[in-house]
Amino acid sequence: MRDYSTGRLPKSETARNEMSWFAILHKLISPGNTLVAVEHNLDAIKSADWVIDLGLESGAAGGEIIAEGRPEQVAKVAASNTGRFLAQALRPLDN
Repeated sequence: MRDYSTGRLPKSETARNEMSWFAILHKLISPGNTLVAVEHNLDAIKSADWVIDLGLESGAAGGEIIAEGRPEQVAKVAASNTGRFLAQALRPLDN
C-alpha cells in the first residue's frame, strides 16, 4: 500500500519516486494480477486500463460514480473533473 504525498517533495525527488512507483506497479500487473489504486497523478491515471471517477466533490458531496472506462472514455465525460484534466494530458504534443 502506498500512502504518501509527493506534492511537497522537490521536483527531482518527485520524478524519481514516481518512476520507481510506476516500475513497481508494472511488475505487480505484468503477470496478470489486478491492481486497484486510489490515485490523483495524471500520469498514473492516463496509463490505467480502467478508471473509475468518483465525485463530484469530496465528503458528503461526493461518492457517486461520475465516469468509468478507459482513460480516453473518461476524458470525454463533460461532468468529470478528472476527465477534463485527463483530456489535456492525453492530447498529443504539438511539434
